[in-house]
Amino acid sequence: MDIFLQFLETTGFANMTLENACMLLVGLVFIALAIIKDYEPLLLVPIGFGILIGNIPTSESMSLSVYDKGSVLSYIYYGVQEGIFPPLIFLGIGAMTDFSTMLSNPKLVLLGAAAQMGIFLTLVGALYLGFLPQEAAAIGIIGGADGPTAIFLSAKLAPHLLGAIAIAAYSYMALVPVIQPPIMRLLTTKEERLIHMTPPRHVSRREKIIFPVAAFLICTMIAPGAIVLIGMLFLGNLLKESTVTERLANSARNAMIDIVTILLGFSVGASTDASRFITKQSLMIFGLGALSFAIATACGVLFAKFMNLFLKEKINPLVGAAGVSAVPDSARVVQMVGHKEDPHNFLLMHAMAPNVAGVIGSAVAAGVLWSVLGN
Repeated sequence: MDIFLQFLETTGFANMTLENACMLLVGLVFIALAIIKDYEPLLLVPIGFGILIGNIPTSESMSLSVYDKGSVLSYIYYGVQEGIFPPLIFLGIGAMTDFSTMLSNPKLVLLGAAAQMGIFLTLVGALYLGFLPQEAAAIGIIGGADGPTAIFLSAKLAPHLLGAIAIAAYSYMALVPVIQPPIMRLLTTKEERLIHMTPPRHVSRREKIIFPVAAFLICTMIAPGAIVLIGMLFLGNLLKESTVTERLANSARNAMIDIVTILLGFSVGASTDASRFITKQSLMIFGLGALSFAIATACGVLFAKFMNLFLKEKINPLVGAAGVSAVPDSARVVQMVGHKEDPHNFLLMHAMAPNVAGVIGSAVAAGVLWSVLGN
């Protein structure tokens, strides 16, 4: 009987707290959103299941948590904690990305840059709420809607906030189809949403090959802190566009990125232990993250409207919302909203230009913040 009672004391039922139960519910919601609503299933399924694993109460004598030195989960989490997984994700993204639309219409790059204002305005808001500069920078990067970049910068500047920032960043990436459309409709008129844009010009193979090399040199000379992320992004793109390393490009954009996505999402979810995650700071981070994402979307749309004051060939302001780095979901949302207004208006290719520019912009912003605040 004593052995039986000791066993009961070690079960998750005996050690369950209200906080653990709340986090288990969050994990189930993530999984449900991924399966039922198809919101970023490649991210939300591993993150949601990781949340379940990270919040099953265990005995203190068992080394099972990502925070227990020497545990299996801690070794997997090492790739997040030390910023190893994000550059590998960027390598895969680069091998999947076609920069043709951006090269065919370079002025759309400005929309990707404008959307990064969400990062810096949120940084100011976080400072106002009492966060340290390093913490505020890591929180602000959520506005770029770029999960790997948010994880990378958090690991460097505010590792104690890594779990909350990662979950917030990926949550808002998954909720792009919910968050962005109301903002886009609010800030544009029906006439603006009906604007048709000129089809992008053909981009030569030479341009595609020169671009990743030239862009890497320019971006990293401006922000040396972005060398790792930008370097892996453009290496992946060069593997793709050179056409002589197709096998490597295929490995990067298929098997490798899939493996790293599983490990990153799962370990980030497993790091959300209720005792560390359900805090006032975490709630503030989620609030600031939502504000940051909304500001980034609004800045992209408003800047497109501003550009139209000086352009003969008008830009559909909806395209500005794709300036956040959620590739390709933001571009799909632009296409969806524009298609509702006019089924014959195809904005997807145009939206991909600021979308991929946003990936570069958020990585450069992270590099700048790390260079300035990392010492």
